[in-house]
Amino acid sequence: MVFVVGNLFSGGSDVTSMVPTKVFLTKGVGRHMYQLKSFEEALRDAGVAQQNLVQVSSILPPHCKIISREKGLQYLEPGAICHCVMARCDSNEHGRLIASAVGVAVPKDKNKWGYLSEVHGHGMNRQQTEDMAEDLAAGMLGTTLGLEVDPNQAWSEKEQVYKSSGLIIRTSSIAQTARGEKDLWTTTVALAVFLFD
Repeated sequence: MVFVVGNLFSGGSDVTSMVPTKVFLTKGVGRHMYQLKSFEEALRDAGVAQQNLVQVSSILPPHCKIISREKGLQYLEPGAICHCVMARCDSNEHGRLIASAVGVAVPKDKNKWGYLSEVHGHGMNRQQTEDMAEDLAAGMLGTTLGLEVDPNQAWSEKEQVYKSSGLIIRTSSIAQTARGEKDLWTTTVALAVFLFD
């Protein structure tokens, strides 16, 4: 995929917009004696090690279709620049629980943008990590839509408020957890990978 950028040096100000049309979620875990190789193994497990990854912030564009991992991986070309929202956690401590997750909140109005969130940390199981990722994404989207929810409520209670408002159609997440192993680095990753038509 080639993007054409206008000539900014000759007084032109036209830059072709790069708005993703599709996104897919993926995750992976890697282990190796070197931290960098552990990260590469996690990306390989996620199916994106052959990409030049560029991390971006957390906006899900209007009309951006969420597709399956299997379908999304088919669009990738080795060496291509690939925009993503990525959560990553590393540890070389034996037995330490690590987690990475990406959460998604999609508004009911398809002309509005949604949110993606990244969660990475220690000591959380998969369900806790997924809940936190969805909570963060829904919270960010909710505030842009004018929804005020008590931040001290549990995610299950907040989720009902968001969904009953009729403004947020759904939330979802993907999480990868792992325990550190002796004499190895362990890396978890979770990614939302953007695709362009």
